[in-house]
Amino acid sequence: MNILTFDIEEWFHLLDNDSTRSEEQWKGFEVRIYENMERIFRILEETDTKATFFVIGWIAKSYPDIVRQIAAKYQVGSHTMNHQLVWQQSRQVFREDVSSSIKLLEDITGRKVDTFRAPGFSIRESEGWAFETLAELGITMDCSVFPAHHAHGGMPTYPGKEPAIIQCGGYEIKEFPVTFKTLGGKHVIFSGGGYFRLFPYPLIKRWTEESSDYLLSYIHPRDLDPGQPMIKELSLPRRFKSYVGLRGAERKLCQWLTDFKFMDIGTASDLIDWENVQKITL
Repeated sequence: MNILTFDIEEWFHLLDNDSTRSEEQWKGFEVRIYENMERIFRILEETDTKATFFVIGWIAKSYPDIVRQIAAKYQVGSHTMNHQLVWQQSRQVFREDVSSSIKLLEDITGRKVDTFRAPGFSIRESEGWAFETLAELGITMDCSVFPAHHAHGGMPTYPGKEPAIIQCGGYEIKEFPVTFKTLGGKHVIFSGGGYFRLFPYPLIKRWTEESSDYLLSYIHPRDLDPGQPMIKELSLPRRFKSYVGLRGAERKLCQWLTDFKFMDIGTASDLIDWENVQKITL
C-alpha cells in the first residue's frame, strides 16, 4: 500500500525562519504556486495517480481557484490556516487556526474536510492534546506523525510504523505515520521532502519495495521546482536541506509513480481493517 500526499504551500513557506515567518512577509515574495501546481497535475495525469492534498488556508484564501482545481479530481485536507509550528501555539490558538482552515476549504470545495497534517510534523509527544482538538473539529484521519527526530518536531518514541488508531482524551483518530527504514538503530526517512530529494532513486526504489505493506509519501510543490529563488537569510545547513536535489526531483517522482502504484488517504483508509490495527494512547 503506497500513499501519495502533497503539502500545498508556496516555495517561501519555510518554518522557523525570521524572513519567511508571517503573512505580511509572504506578500513580498514571487508567486510560483500556479506553475508548480500545473507541474503536479501533469505528473499525476501522466502516471494516472491519485493523491491527497493538504492545503494551507492562506493558499486557499489567496488562490481559491487552485483549491477548486484540486478538489475536482483529488482529496483535499487541511494543513492549518497559517502554517505555524504546533508546539509554538497554545491549544486555543491551534484550535482557531485549524477550525478556520477547515471552514474555508469546505466553503470552497463544498466537501467535508476530515484529513489533516501539521506543518513540519510539529506535533510532538508533548502536544498529544492536538489530536483531541483535531477530533473535536471533525478530523478523523491524520498524517502528522513523523516517527523520528525532525528539525521542527517529530515523535522519535512513537511505537509504530504502520496505520494505527491514536486514542486521546476519549477520542480516536486514524493515524498514517511517515514511513521510515531502521538503519544502525536509527529511523531514516526517505519518502518525502528533502529526504526524497537527497537519496538516489535506486535506493528509494529498494526501500519502497521493502515497505510494500505500507508507505506514506509527502511532497511539496517546491520540492519539484529547480527555478525557485534562494532565500539568502538561511544558514548553510538550511540551504542544503531546502535546495538539495531540486534539479532531478521531478524526474525521480515520475519514475517512482511509474514503478509503483500510489493511492490517496481516503482509498487507503477504506482498505485497512481498522478493528485490528494497533491502538496508541497519547
